[in-house]
Amino acid sequence: MEYKDYYKVLGLERSASADDVRKTYRKLAMQYHPDRNPGNKQAEEKFKEINEAYQVLSDPQKRARYDQLGSAYSNWQQRGGGPGDFDWSQWFSGQPGGNVHVEYGNLNDLFGEGMFSDFFRSIFGGMGGVGTSTRTRAMPNYQQPVSISLQEAYNGTTRAFDSNGRRLEIRIPKGVKTGSKIRAAGAAPDGSDLYLIAEVAEDPRFEREGDDLKISATIDAFTAMLGGEAEVETMEGKVTLKIPAGTQPDQIIRLAGRGMPHVKSAQKGDLFVRVKVQIPKQLSSEQKALLEKAARRKP
Repeated sequence: MEYKDYYKVLGLERSASADDVRKTYRKLAMQYHPDRNPGNKQAEEKFKEINEAYQVLSDPQKRARYDQLGSAYSNWQQRGGGPGDFDWSQWFSGQPGGNVHVEYGNLNDLFGEGMFSDFFRSIFGGMGGVGTSTRTRAMPNYQQPVSISLQEAYNGTTRAFDSNGRRLEIRIPKGVKTGSKIRAAGAAPDGSDLYLIAEVAEDPRFEREGDDLKISATIDAFTAMLGGEAEVETMEGKVTLKIPAGTQPDQIIRLAGRGMPHVKSAQKGDLFVRVKVQIPKQLSSEQKALLEKAARRKP
């Protein structure tokens, strides 16, 4: 059996924090998700690997077991051993090759029972969480991850799906967060409910905290001292931000109601603007004289 290096799959060091694992997974899952790569078998296989690696490294129990196995396997290789000679049996779970059932995103619904590798099922098949499940339901709820941008989460959007020859368009409401479930009654292949699990991509402009957004705006030192205006991005385009005289570097200015919409109300969060003050590297002789004069008069 082939050893799988889950850290290499995600491009992480073995010392990576849980937050590093989560952020890297989200970025890669967005990049290789089947919704963004229709018909691309290589992207599909990469997506499977990414999810398998995340299921292990995001779970403290599984990660600890995997790290022990990795250390033993590495030591075996250093002593000149090969994969064919490694004693895998001591690392097999209580139920090797169990019936893997995934609640998070229900990835088997996307790819069938071959979602996970033999390595994963042998080592982790009998463990909890994503491991073996014996629960049965007459009418199972199907879950499927869906990737959307922050702008789509702000405006609301739709996604189209094929189910048993039916073309369905499912509305994703404004304000959803990563992990939000969107229920589509009767949309699953067996007539049960389909739940879309939202994965909201990180935005290069904004940082999101709940329904609030954060962004930075850069102004020159003269505007900071004297006051003035600056343009700042919002989810609905640029607006003019009033800069009070005496604004300090990294001062926060709040724009009420410019954040993300609440899912269940018409209210919105706030936008918090962190002001960055740019100090000029060169001054004209007049500017320099005025600043020197002001410095001599300082209290």
